[in-house]
Amino acid sequence: MSDYPLTLLYDASCPVCKLEMDNLRERDQLNKLNFIDASAPGFDVAKYGVSLTEVMRVIHGIKPDGTVVTGVEVIHLAYRAAGLGWLTAFSNWPILKPICNWGYEHFAKNRHWVSEVFADSILRIAARRAEKRSRACKEGHCDIK
Repeated sequence: MSDYPLTLLYDASCPVCKLEMDNLRERDQLNKLNFIDASAPGFDVAKYGVSLTEVMRVIHGIKPDGTVVTGVEVIHLAYRAAGLGWLTAFSNWPILKPICNWGYEHFAKNRHWVSEVFADSILRIAARRAEKRSRACKEGHCDIK
């Protein structure tokens, strides 16, 4: 069974998380990823068979067969879908996998604090991406997902 399309349940109220999902959305040329903001009003967690508390704790991925994956495994699958699997391949190495999982758990727990610390950088990156999309639209190559 294929891992794709993979549905990503993520917290868009977290600036770092939103920035990264926007990055993946732009790079997902084969439309292998579906993005669902779990922090949006009206988000229906019941249809995914998980709790909202858990979804807001760590990123979740739902495979086509309904299998739920979380954390680093989701990031690895999402990057692979976007053609960036080489960036996260190390996260599956047996010696590094526990360290990556531990690191992600700590990041996820502190993601709003991390977003505050890096707010200026996040805004600069988001502004650069918006300017790039705007320029592409002006040149007739507009492809906003």
